[in-house]
Amino acid sequence: MIETTRFPDVMLLTAGNDTVLWPVAGLPLVERVMANARAEGATRFVANGLPGDTGVLAHFGGLVKVSREEVPLGSGGGVRQALPMLHADPFFVMQTSGFWPAGSDAPLQRMVARHTAQEDIVLLCVHPRNAAGFARSHDFCLSPQGLITRDYGAPVIHAGVALLGKGLFAATPDGAFSLEDLFDAALGRETLHGVVLDAPWFNVTDAAGLAEAERRLAP
Repeated sequence: MIETTRFPDVMLLTAGNDTVLWPVAGLPLVERVMANARAEGATRFVANGLPGDTGVLAHFGGLVKVSREEVPLGSGGGVRQALPMLHADPFFVMQTSGFWPAGSDAPLQRMVARHTAQEDIVLLCVHPRNAAGFARSHDFCLSPQGLITRDYGAPVIHAGVALLGKGLFAATPDGAFSLEDLFDAALGRETLHGVVLDAPWFNVTDAAGLAEAERRLAP
């Protein structure tokens, strides 16, 4: 495991995504995502935002550092621009559309333990049977050894959380690009690892996903 004196910083991907403020069973979606990280020790968050993201920026109210993008930079470009704000290495990147019920699992600590080299990327994965609000059958396969592959192992869905180091961005372009490019490169060199979420996972990107999450979270 890469030595770190504290829990890794968390980069929240919020740029251009107003759905992060949707209330899910009374709590904004982005707050549910942050609560998952805080429950395991996260204390420092950075988010990205576009000029039109007034609602998201107002919601954070200065309590979260915001990397402001003049133009959309994509998931990879947005993280690259925010690197100076991220003090930890490696750090988490969390999409803000998916979460698991509070207290149901603590997968982020397992991801930290799985990250053993600078070229590693660790993704949080979920078995399709535990995923709600997700249309595709799966994203990858996960081998018994914990390596993510295209076709060997159990089918899994990427649950929107990645742990990776700053050095992986050294050769990336200055403008917009996707984190998927880094995932694909790690897949090719066999340094893309997966940790399975042992809990239900709710993906809230539309009204149907929201309704399903609220139904299953209802007391």
